[in-house]
Amino acid sequence: MGDIKNRREVTLKEFLLNIKIWVNYLLSKWYIILIMVIIGATLGFCYAKFKKPSYTATTTFVLESGEQGGGMGQYASMAALVGIDIGGKGDGIFQGENLLELYKSRKMIEATLLTPIGNDSSRLLIDMYLDVVGAKKSWKEKKPNLLKINYIRENDPFLVRSKDSIIQSVVNDINKYNLVVAKLDKKLSIIKVEVKSPNEVFSKEFNNAIVDQVNSFYIKTKTKKSLDNISILQHKTDSVRAVMNGSISIAASTVDATPNLNPTRQAQRLVPTQRSQFSAETNKVILGQLVQNLEMSKMALMKEAPLIQVIDSPIFPLKIDKLSKVIGIVVGGILFGFLSFIILIFTKLFKDVFAQS
Repeated sequence: MGDIKNRREVTLKEFLLNIKIWVNYLLSKWYIILIMVIIGATLGFCYAKFKKPSYTATTTFVLESGEQGGGMGQYASMAALVGIDIGGKGDGIFQGENLLELYKSRKMIEATLLTPIGNDSSRLLIDMYLDVVGAKKSWKEKKPNLLKINYIRENDPFLVRSKDSIIQSVVNDINKYNLVVAKLDKKLSIIKVEVKSPNEVFSKEFNNAIVDQVNSFYIKTKTKKSLDNISILQHKTDSVRAVMNGSISIAASTVDATPNLNPTRQAQRLVPTQRSQFSAETNKVILGQLVQNLEMSKMALMKEAPLIQVIDSPIFPLKIDKLSKVIGIVVGGILFGFLSFIILIFTKLFKDVFAQS
């Protein structure tokens, strides 16, 4: 037991002695550590000073999905008689996270990029973005042909591939670096859309454009089925009404055409008149059902239409995200100080290994 205790004491002493040696070694190299800290602080200051600020445009809105079906199930069989589906079951196509993914889709971002700038309809948002990232300045020297691309009209066949490649690249960059879409709370229906860029005007314009683009597409798609049903019902209603009015006119014309008819020739008036009256009565019943279904479909459309109410929209001046010079100095100094410790430790380890060999 005594030997074990002595070994522990020796091991502990060796450990403490090694720590002391390392501390003394690092303290002896204080000037190197100080130089590295100064270099790191200087670089951190320069980075904070010359780094472009980022402008953030934010829109928040509340989304209330329309009712699905709207309690119309009891009328579904009536509408089915004329080949119309007035709903009554099924879930919405943009529920939960689907709307967030719609904002990040290539189709929506591309359509937004091809939107004219609010205060200059001759330029598109994609043109402004390419100016912001300095792409066009680079093309002037290396690829001047790319400056001829028109992103709306047809281009030279040799430029079509380049045009699609540029749009795809910009869409990917915006998805990765500029656009953030999220719910403020999973339990709430409040959605926040943020656009960050080095250009204040672009951040605001793109934010407004993509919110309008996606929300319009969302409402249009959500109500498309009901609008199609209303269009079909309206067409059928107008057709039946026209046939019914035609039958009434035929009956009246038949009476007018035989004013002093011989009593023995009543069939000449009676048969066409009764046939027209029967057709008019039949179409009257059908018209009543169609009008009822048409009004129910319009009510269903009103219930299914989602409500999108903007809470906050971006206004100038936008929020600026800029690295503080003090933080740059502190972070740079700490990082380079830590790096100097690592370099000194590995340098001493290599020297000790070579000295023993």
